[in-house]
Amino acid sequence: MTETFLELAILLGLALLIIFVKSKDNSNAKTGNGIDSLNKNINNLQQKYAAYSFAEVKKKMQEFGYNYTSKQYIVQCTLIGGFAAIIGYLYFISIIWAIIYCGIAITFVPFLAYLQSKKKYSDFIFEQIQTYTTNVIMEFNTTQSFVKSLEGVYESGIIEDPIKSDIKVMIDMSYQNGTIDESIAYFNNRYPFYMVKNMHQLFLQITKEGAKDSGQALENMSMDIDSLVEGVYRDQMDRKASHRKFLTFGGALFFLPVAFQFMLGMDSYQTKLLNLWYVQVILHAIIIINGFFMLKGETFFNEDVGVE
Repeated sequence: MTETFLELAILLGLALLIIFVKSKDNSNAKTGNGIDSLNKNINNLQQKYAAYSFAEVKKKMQEFGYNYTSKQYIVQCTLIGGFAAIIGYLYFISIIWAIIYCGIAITFVPFLAYLQSKKKYSDFIFEQIQTYTTNVIMEFNTTQSFVKSLEGVYESGIIEDPIKSDIKVMIDMSYQNGTIDESIAYFNNRYPFYMVKNMHQLFLQITKEGAKDSGQALENMSMDIDSLVEGVYRDQMDRKASHRKFLTFGGALFFLPVAFQFMLGMDSYQTKLLNLWYVQVILHAIIIINGFFMLKGETFFNEDVGVE
């Protein structure tokens, strides 16, 4: 009886270790309390992803030629499903559980494909936003009018949809309302990038309060935009490096319970531990918890770039 409780304590300790390490790793990747961050994400979900509907992402990916092919889906299903099947079999020495976990893992492949497509789409949006801000500033130096600057950028053909259509909405709203306030608020909500909000705030000040040297102010804004863009691309490179480490570490954690098979012996593991229902619950919990953090990590590494 004492031996059984000792084995159970070892597995419980392993599960707690996985939760602790993963939670710590995730807290280093994101600032703030996890629960507060989750609540904030839920509250801002609609606003934050307003420009990233599934239909828009799919359409733009088809235009870019990035849409997933059947071959790509088959490869991902084979790799992810095969990995899950190996884990399920090693944990429970059961072909049935191997098949079940393989099937569960495969159901997440479309979501992972969507995350990767959305990442490419958000990169495209960020590049378009960078083009929008820099060209509006250049146009303003010539026209000295924010609305005329928008018209110049819109007619230049350098901006693509959906941003091009939103610029047209801004122009129409400005003429209709006689001010740029509502049009700026509309665009800021659609694309909550730092560079967009900062630039629009400067134009609001210039329009309402005037400026002795708007050219100098706009030149400083251009430098700020360049600095923000550099920071975003640096963050992208850091995320790629961290992503590789994250996948390696997360995958290795799945195999930690397998080490106990070698420590206890396969016969002892099968005849003693696997026959205990609460041990099986713990093993399922380890898979689910680690799988949850892997999925959450994938979501984080594919978040929009340059967005608050």
